[in-house]
Amino acid sequence: MASEKVVFGTYTKRVSKGLYTAELNTETGDLENITEFAELGNPTYTALSAAGKLYAVDKQGDQGGVAVVDFATGTIEQEVLAEGASPAYLAVDEARQLLYSGNYHKGTLEVFAIAADGQITLTDSFQSEGSGPRPEQESAHVHFNNLTPDNRVVVVDLGADKVYTFDVSAEGKLSLVTTFETEPGFGPRHIRFSPDGQYAYLLGELSSLLSVLKYDAATGSFTLVQTVSTKPADWIEHNGTAALRVSDDGKFVYASNRGHNSIAVFAVSEAGAHLERIQLISTEGDFPRDFALDPSQAWVVAANQNTDNVSVYRRDIETGLLELVHKDIAVPETVRVEFV
Repeated sequence: MASEKVVFGTYTKRVSKGLYTAELNTETGDLENITEFAELGNPTYTALSAAGKLYAVDKQGDQGGVAVVDFATGTIEQEVLAEGASPAYLAVDEARQLLYSGNYHKGTLEVFAIAADGQITLTDSFQSEGSGPRPEQESAHVHFNNLTPDNRVVVVDLGADKVYTFDVSAEGKLSLVTTFETEPGFGPRHIRFSPDGQYAYLLGELSSLLSVLKYDAATGSFTLVQTVSTKPADWIEHNGTAALRVSDDGKFVYASNRGHNSIAVFAVSEAGAHLERIQLISTEGDFPRDFALDPSQAWVVAANQNTDNVSVYRRDIETGLLELVHKDIAVPETVRVEFV
């Protein structure tokens, strides 16, 4: 049986114990051997390093931070905690051996050096500032941080309607390069790049909009090209977008809708500069915060946070369209899907 391993990060507010692993059968789409992997508080996001360390959001009492977990054994090797809320996003920088941590509630980006044994030490931080017109935008809310194709760091602030680009030194020190501002109330949540690095796709949680941005590697700046909706025009109930993925070939972009409870599929044309929505497919549950394409690109696994279920889709690599294969696979309070 051909299989691929997947990690599920969760909230632990009701029934979940922490991190779970499973195996995706790439012949049938079955999700098998679902197992509790490590007991942590609200491990809502994960990032696996090449050295086999799983960095996970961690919450213990009134403190939040990052846990370092040995992926081979599930042993928690380090917990770096501070007073207040946990981070929302983690990303590993293999070239510089750094970990980036974005905190929604604090509005901060933190940079950690990764030691040879995988443990982390804070090297720098950035405090975002600003607000927006929507009730959820009373202050800065950093929701995403990751590498650009040219190894800068891009940071998305939902509260301030901003996207920051940083240079980062080998020692983990940040230097702000540019700031891109969206339209007021866009509420940017995640950003992903086209494989050639020419374009970025910026997802607006609060607006249910997806924008195409031209990326200038010479300056680290973004220019708005196009904006499209992730939901039907007649959908008037609440909706908040969540996860954003780009296929490896750059021909399709995927976004999840929480409220409409669907995955929106977009075809990419004009060398990455134009999006057309070609499908909206139900996630067969409530509040799909995350989903992921498997390494073969032939499968998509989507997790519904509020209904404790995971759905699996067969993906047509040529058309980008999704076909439901399995639903109602029980995984509690899942908010992160990571193939490892």
